[in-house]
Amino acid sequence: MTKDSLIELGLTVKQAAKVMESLDGSYVTKTRFNEINTELKTAKATIGERDAQLETLKASGGDVEALKQQITDLQAANAEQKKAQEAELLKLKKGFALDSALSAAGAINPMTVKPLLAAFMEKAKLAEDGSIEGLSGEIEKLVKGESTGFLFRQSAAGISGAAPAGTPAPAPGRKSPKDMSYDELCAYLGHHPGAAL
Repeated sequence: MTKDSLIELGLTVKQAAKVMESLDGSYVTKTRFNEINTELKTAKATIGERDAQLETLKASGGDVEALKQQITDLQAANAEQKKAQEAELLKLKKGFALDSALSAAGAINPMTVKPLLAAFMEKAKLAEDGSIEGLSGEIEKLVKGESTGFLFRQSAAGISGAAPAGTPAPAPGRKSPKDMSYDELCAYLGHHPGAAL
């Protein structure tokens, strides 16, 4: 959550600044929360499995060679499981980073945009800060792409020459109504009583 996103939601600049001050670095994004929550669930499941394996070893007392073989087998299985969990965790982190980047870029429906980035995401590497290296450039290509730009929200400032219906265009050298002072606006509306602002 940034000050700009709060302003886009309808808060004034002053209100957005106060909200950001009150957060004071204690804000945790939903994607980061989901990431940590997933790691915790995985860790709890792993601890439970290891406890069960230890109980099995305790109960099987007796043949030392059989116990050694069982320990070796469990170590190999645990190493494979750890590798699989790390791969799954990396996939989740990449997914969370992609969701965050698409949200920041103004994707209207991220699920529609994700398939367009699938080939890039297969080779993508996670940076130390949790972002994906080169992702912003790939998203920028889609935002500016002629056939994909409609998938993202465009700012009103980016559309030149557009004015709401019923709004008279200012004469050359004249201010538009949004740039006028209160007195100028009153005079303008006196001359253009049906004008939409």
